[in-house]
Amino acid sequence: MALLAAFTLAACAAQPARTGAGSRATAGADAGARPLPAVSEQAARDELARRADLPEPDRAVRPSPSKAVTSPKPAPNDASRLRTLPADTTQVIVVKASGFGTSTGTLRAFSKRGTTWTPAFSEMPARLGTKGFKDSKVEGDLASPTGVYSFGRTMYGIAADPGVRYDYHRLVENDWWNENPATEGYNSFFHGADPGGASEALWETDPQYRYFAVINYNIPVRPADPPRGSGIFLHVMVPGRSTAGCVALAEPDLVKVLRWLDPAAKPRIVMAPASELSRY
Repeated sequence: MALLAAFTLAACAAQPARTGAGSRATAGADAGARPLPAVSEQAARDELARRADLPEPDRAVRPSPSKAVTSPKPAPNDASRLRTLPADTTQVIVVKASGFGTSTGTLRAFSKRGTTWTPAFSEMPARLGTKGFKDSKVEGDLASPTGVYSFGRTMYGIAADPGVRYDYHRLVENDWWNENPATEGYNSFFHGADPGGASEALWETDPQYRYFAVINYNIPVRPADPPRGSGIFLHVMVPGRSTAGCVALAEPDLVKVLRWLDPAAKPRIVMAPASELSRY
């Protein structure tokens, strides 16, 4: 409207004034000047319409500052608190109990991606040695050793290979675990005649040895008196029964864990009362 008013005012100013002689004299004096063109109200409206069709000038839009989006930091867990694992280990199993003297505990597996440890499965009930955990295990004491251990390169079982990533040996008659400290092959797999001592007939121990992994406790053997113990496995649980020092899981849970374990991940198993995990 302001523009329309301006055009109208210009139109009015351009009209010749109807005056007397004095005015005519003035007009005569200006006769040499070029008269302003008349601008009608309609012309003013047309000019407004034309200008309205012109594009708006670009106005630079400044982006509003955005806040960096960060992922929430994972909550600490038993694996993330461990300090003694090898740098190239990306799988770890944590077996813990409420104290040293209990034969019941839990097992949980963790995978590492980058620098972050996350649970691979839900927590699983586990059975330990009848005497629970022990820091200084010896042969025949029915205790599970505390510590951090790797796994043997071969898994074993009375049943066929369930689909593990390790080498697998299906047990046959005369497959033993040598638990005789007086022999050269103490704490190792042996096929042949009974090595004596407390050696286990693996092919006859069912259901415990339907499937199992070797926990590398006292492997290679460290000479000691009394001997430090032998035959520590991750094997099938017998419901309601503790073990002679091994870690036992329900068969479906055990098979899940054995299939998950990958030698390329350099896996470790950590065994201790919950209050003592900070050692490792």
